[in-house]
Amino acid sequence: MRFDFRKRVKKAIQNWLQIVPATEQSIILTERTGFITDVIRSQLWYRGDSSELFQFFHQTDGGAESFWGSVPAKEKIRKIHSGLPAIIADTLTYIVKSDLDAVETDRAEWKEISRQTDFENLIGKAVCDTLVDGDGAFKISVDTDVSEYPIVDFVGADKVRYDYRRGVLNEIIFTTDYKPKSSVYRLEEHYGKGYVKSILYNSDGIEVGFETVPELVGVIPEVRFDGDYIMAVPLKFYTSKKYQNRGKSIFDGGKSDCFDALDEVVSQWWDAIRAGRVQKYIPECMIPRNFADGSLKPLNSFGTEFITVEQPVSETAERPKIEVVQPQIEYEAFVNAYTNCLLMCLQGLVSPATLGIDVGKMQSADAQREKKDVTGNTRNIITSALETAITKLVETILYTYDNMRKIPIRDCGEITVSFGEYAAPDFDSRVETIGKAGTYGIMSVETQVEELWGSSKDDEWKKSEVRRIMSERGLLETGDLNAELP
Repeated sequence: MRFDFRKRVKKAIQNWLQIVPATEQSIILTERTGFITDVIRSQLWYRGDSSELFQFFHQTDGGAESFWGSVPAKEKIRKIHSGLPAIIADTLTYIVKSDLDAVETDRAEWKEISRQTDFENLIGKAVCDTLVDGDGAFKISVDTDVSEYPIVDFVGADKVRYDYRRGVLNEIIFTTDYKPKSSVYRLEEHYGKGYVKSILYNSDGIEVGFETVPELVGVIPEVRFDGDYIMAVPLKFYTSKKYQNRGKSIFDGGKSDCFDALDEVVSQWWDAIRAGRVQKYIPECMIPRNFADGSLKPLNSFGTEFITVEQPVSETAERPKIEVVQPQIEYEAFVNAYTNCLLMCLQGLVSPATLGIDVGKMQSADAQREKKDVTGNTRNIITSALETAITKLVETILYTYDNMRKIPIRDCGEITVSFGEYAAPDFDSRVETIGKAGTYGIMSVETQVEELWGSSKDDEWKKSEVRRIMSERGLLETGDLNAELP
């Protein structure tokens, strides 16, 4: 009864105020591109080929709205690509790859496996491909004719799919296209827990035998192995809101439009410079002639148009002269437009200082350091995802190695993935800071040595250095230099 009374009071107030509830509207949106098209677009931005960008945007729906899709092929304007997308991805990849200090585990064979798989370069490729494509997966395969260790590859988002059931990863499907004798076949490799299942389809989506493709003769349709694990590890840094269970490229989320606008500004800028070259107006009587036939000699001057002017016949007319005219180019306006577009492209990803770009000469050093934090935040997002993925990858590789040797799967123990400190201060700054802390007595000698040298020196050297410093300060007797520290 109490509930009904409140409901009647609410209805009475609505009638008194004459409030009419809004009607929910049905809205239908049509996506311009699909997942594979978005991945291809990101890959083309990274490749940076002007011709490929021109063809792609002319063939996609809505491409006419962009600079690359609206400029006609025969237009005289020079279409220039800035190359910024590749610079961003490569710089972030280098920062993360160079900061990867070590991957350690209790299993002794990991060192040799890491060397055989070229693990550092593998991680670098995975970071770059994931930044560009949005996601990908490490694929582990076994071929004893090639290597006695597991073979690890990284496959980009355009050749991998994921099967989730109630939010749990069930399968990772890798696809590979084969084209024997102008026919197209697609191989799907389903990586699940304890099995790898291979299926070959023709262009009509009909399953066919592996003997159809010479490269696949002898492939086993299904392989079972011990262990409740998948011989593949997915990787993504950002989560896509558009495609469920997929990652998001750093070139998505409006960045593609920003790159397009930057290319338009750069192209117009250089087109204006070309149109603003010096023009010479030379009277015909001042152009040299051939002695044989009296014809005018051609003037050789790169990029300059010559316009002939008739010689005046009036006695009071001004004497013929060469006139040099150069149009005025609004360089400042182009520079401002370029700077603003550049900042939009870099916003949320990297700071201009990271790429060596100085767009704020009048800004203070503190402001520049604050902008550099953007690169640090992006780097931290990448390393956080890598710590989890690499740990899982190392565990999966070692499990597969045990299965290759036909022995029971062993525990991998503790797997540690350590990254260095990004934008760490230089040696002089560390000496000054640590020295002050030691002078104030708020940092022990052991901590000072550890903070100063870090992983650049081994533990024995650092212990010896601690003894030396403590001895010079009178904290140890000379004869105690080789003694164990308390």
